[in-house]
Amino acid sequence: MRYWLFKSEPSTWSWDDQVAKGDAGEEWDGVRNYQARNFMREMSLGDRGFFYHSQSEKAVVGTVEVIAEAHPDSTTDDDRWECVDIKALEPVKTPVTLDQIKADERLSEMVLVKSSRLSVQPVTETEWRIICDLAGLPG
Repeated sequence: MRYWLFKSEPSTWSWDDQVAKGDAGEEWDGVRNYQARNFMREMSLGDRGFFYHSQSEKAVVGTVEVIAEAHPDSTTDDDRWECVDIKALEPVKTPVTLDQIKADERLSEMVLVKSSRLSVQPVTETEWRIICDLAGLPG
């Protein structure tokens, strides 16, 4: 299993929107960055991810699971763009902010710290466990 981080502006697609989709989940569509698209192409069924609210909140707010591997993005006719489907697993007990992540030396090499604008990014197993601990979740 691999781990990921999915960033969304809550005014566009929030954790509550994701939760409302239930087990059916939702396409992680609209990504128009080649590196983020390529990360989605690497995802497998059952991979886990953090759901991250960008903009003003800037925090990990929940965990998700990849429920469909990369396929054409239904929001465009351009075949260069693909997406995965994810479903919500659980909210965090304590949101983990970008400031907390940046302040934690153990997370200094995290993609979120180095390339915070990337909307889909990998998370190492160690980073996953640290953030789960900070969030009050089992790792």
